[in-house]
Amino acid sequence: MIGYALTGSFCTHKASINTLKELIKTEPDIVPIMSENVYNTDTRFGKAQDLIRELEDLCHNKVIHTIKDAEPFGPARPLEMLVIAPCTGNTLAKIAHGITDTAVTMSAKAHLRQNRKLLIALASNDAMSANLCNIGTLLNRKNIYFVPMKQDDILKKPHSLVADFSRLTASFTDAMNDRQSRPLFI
Repeated sequence: MIGYALTGSFCTHKASINTLKELIKTEPDIVPIMSENVYNTDTRFGKAQDLIRELEDLCHNKVIHTIKDAEPFGPARPLEMLVIAPCTGNTLAKIAHGITDTAVTMSAKAHLRQNRKLLIALASNDAMSANLCNIGTLLNRKNIYFVPMKQDDILKKPHSLVADFSRLTASFTDAMNDRQSRPLFI
């Protein structure tokens, strides 16, 4: 079973869902996970209930959205891989510093404590400033991999990085084979 988690980079949810549809073709047993903010927040990019319904229809599993429901992803209900797509800078920082206060960070903690693989598709406006140290920290940890990323708007958001979602499926395969997809920054 694969965990597929979404955090609050709402503008990248459409790309993430499109990638999830591709991943389901080769990995049909996927459990969707959402941060509490994503689960409860309507934005200009869509309504939370519509996103929940789409994920549950695609995955044929209920969305995990509480810390309590995410905790069993350790020894009780292990995942083969956890994908966080998108992973905000906020969630990235929490994972780097061991903070567990959302369903997604609990999923990551429970998953990593079993030495299982985590694939991160970053989407952060401060990736090359406040969060650069967290990227470095997680790159040096065993079993954590990143989807290759690029600057999405060098003029308006000069510190921003966003994963190339078109490379997520290949990055998933690489991570399953204990390889970091390269080049990391494209």
